[in-house]
Amino acid sequence: MKVRSTAIADVKVIVPRRFRDSRGWFTEAWNAQRYAELGVAGPFVQDNMAFNEHAGTIRGMHFQKPPAAQGKLVYVTEGAVLDVAVDIRHGSPTFGRHVAVTLSADEGEQLWVPEGFAHGYCTLTPGTRFLYKVTRFWDAAAESGIRFDDPDLGIGWPVELGRAIVAEKDRAMPRLSELPVHFRWESPQ
Repeated sequence: MKVRSTAIADVKVIVPRRFRDSRGWFTEAWNAQRYAELGVAGPFVQDNMAFNEHAGTIRGMHFQKPPAAQGKLVYVTEGAVLDVAVDIRHGSPTFGRHVAVTLSADEGEQLWVPEGFAHGYCTLTPGTRFLYKVTRFWDAAAESGIRFDDPDLGIGWPVELGRAIVAEKDRAMPRLSELPVHFRWESPQ
């Protein structure tokens, strides 16, 4: 297993090892002991899957407010996405900055998105299947987000925004500057 650092230390790209032979390949998509050694907190309590029929579909930027805040381990089982995590922890040296990583079923990368980050993605291929493990159950009352197209975030989505397929609820999310404080960064001592 390989771990690649990102511009925001708490967000990690994980590339599980694939064992290939004449039949194809095998991989461990999750191993509690190995991931704990990487600092990927569990336990995971729910798996979610999304199917996206068209390329250029943007889902996000979502998070759940405390006390139902979620960490997410995300990956693509078919197709490819540009996956984005935005630091929304007030006081963080990377507050308002984002990490954008291409995840594909062919390469098998995973992204660890800890609590205190808004998360979203844009499909790069039609027929994309996206899976994510979460550390807390979905809670409608805690559901929240920020606008995917907030100019202050500067996310370089790989689709013309006027042509992107986006849910109305995602278009109606507040900008980061309008968001109440839900998360505070704590300096590691």
